[in-house]
Order: sequence, then structure tokens, then C-alpha cells
Amino acid sequence: MLSAVCVGETMAMLTPVHAVPLHLATELHFGIGGAESNVAMGLAAMGLDTHWVSRVGRDGFGTRILHDLRDHGVGVSGVEVDDSLPTGLYVKVPAQESDPDGGSSVLYYRQGSAASAMGRATLSNPDVSSLLENAALIHLSGITAALSPECLSLLEAILTEPRNGRTISFDVNWREALWAGQDRSVLQRLANLADVVLVGKDEAEHAFGTTDEAELRRMMPDPEVLVIKNEAISAIALTRGTADSSGTREEVSALSVAVVEPVGAGDSFAAGYLSGMLFGLGQKESLRRGHVAAACTLTVHGDRGPLPDAAELAAILDSSDDAWAAIHVEDGQFNTRTGA
Repeated sequence: MLSAVCVGETMAMLTPVHAVPLHLATELHFGIGGAESNVAMGLAAMGLDTHWVSRVGRDGFGTRILHDLRDHGVGVSGVEVDDSLPTGLYVKVPAQESDPDGGSSVLYYRQGSAASAMGRATLSNPDVSSLLENAALIHLSGITAALSPECLSLLEAILTEPRNGRTISFDVNWREALWAGQDRSVLQRLANLADVVLVGKDEAEHAFGTTDEAELRRMMPDPEVLVIKNEAISAIALTRGTADSSGTREEVSALSVAVVEPVGAGDSFAAGYLSGMLFGLGQKESLRRGHVAAACTLTVHGDRGPLPDAAELAAILDSSDDAWAAIHVEDGQFNTRTGA
């Protein structure tokens, strides 16, 4: 079975059960949140032998994270438990009914977390080194690079190691708060060291100063594929050219979706696309797989939505362009719109 390893921080997440200001909340929902672990759970759901590498504190938050990942079929043998540093925490404050245009906000308590102490020494852990050595895919993100100089050094070490048949993907995952006052050119350098880069068009403006496809490809010429997620419109895969041929451009429109909550959709897209790539699918099919996974998450509360069964998924992926354009997803159901 193909193996994938995702590296990054996962935090405990607290949010008021009811849509009230935080200081008035009497109940908080306890969950977990982390881009790389979201991708790991998505890859595991798609049939890959998937593992998560990170650090957590020896506390209830860290224990919950490990249990949740195991429950979703993700291996955690490469996770170190720190006796002194805590698990990171964030509080998600929902939008208020009195200010529906204000949107939700997030309070982070992650400075000095156990995961921020990941570094090159992490690679000397025999469990970690074995997982990385045997992986078909190693998935990283720009979030980890911003956590600490040690975390940045870890990513640089992984990205500059000989591939030996492995593929390394890098999701930019722009976070304004993490990069405030830091050199964001680091993101361009790291992304250009990867084999597959994923970036949202909205993120590209902040991270790289442009949303132009040609300019982004010029800034990151070395990856085999640059995937640009154009919000609810489409996703575009730009492959690298060779001495004998120019690169290709494949664009696949997003599915029509009755959105419940957007959280986690980008990570689900990454898991869908990357699993397609690992299973040997072409760019069009892999992008479609990403859109299907994202649509499943967009129609539920929470970071992940269940995928269609294997037969339905295969039919969706193999549909004609017209049939694809006619699909509407609501409550996790893939239906054909009449008159489309």
C-alpha cells in the first residue's frame, strides 16, 4: 500500500456551542484543528497508509489529538510527546447574529507549543526517519515554516534531501497572523523546492504579490506541478515544461455546492488531488478528485465530510464535461441539476 506522511502542528480547538460572544459563553465545543492532519485524515479515507509527524504536549489536548487521528486511520508513531511544552490551542469565535457580516475570528495560543520545537533533531527519531524514508508522499505546508526557526530548518532539511522516488507536496496555506513581521520570501524558496505546490489564488496575492498564473510559474519554476485553487470557480494545474516540450495547463471547474461551512475544504481538496496523483491519475482526474473531496467537506459542519462510495466516486470522476457541470452537491449528495 502506498504510504503518505504529513508533517505539521495540530492544535486543540475550542468554540462556543452557541453563537454568543466568547465572554458570555457557558459551553465550549472541544475539537482539533490542523491543516496537515486534516490532509492526513483525508488521505487515509482515500485508501492510503497515512501517518502524521509532529509533537504534542503531555496533556489532555495532546491525548485527544492522538486519539482522534488514530480513530481516522492515521498512524501516530512519529509523534513525540513533550513533558514540558504544551499542545497548541486556538479558540474559534463564531460570527454574531448582530453582526452577520463580521465573520468568525480566531484567537491563537500556540507560541512556545510542543510542535513549535520540531526541528532537524526530529529527523533523528528512528520512527520519523523510517516513515519519511518509506513514504511515497511527504506533505508539508507554509504554516509549519512560520512557527519557529527550528520548524523552518526542519522543512528545509526535508525538502533538500534526495527524493529516492518520493514526492514532496507543499501547500502554501497562507496565515497572515503567523507571517506578520517575518520574511515571506521564505515561502517562495520553500515552495520552489517541492515537487507539487498548492496555493489558493486569494493566498497568492499575500504570499507572492501576484495572482497571475504565468508570473507564479516564473517565480516557482522547479516543481513538477503548480496547482492554483481559484476559490469556488475552478482549479488549475500547471505542469513544468521539459527540454522537448512546453508545460501543460489543465483547468477543471468547481462543482456547484450548497455550502454549509468552508472550513477544511482546502485541505480536503489537497487530499483528493494528491491521492489521485499517487494513484496514477492524470491532472484532470486528480483535480476532479480534489473538487469532489472539497465539496463533501463544504456541505457539512466540521473539517471533513464523508466521500461517496467507490462506485459513485468512479462514476463522478469518469463523467463527461457536461455531466460534471450539471452536478450539484447538497447535504453530501451528488445530484444532477435539471436544465443544466
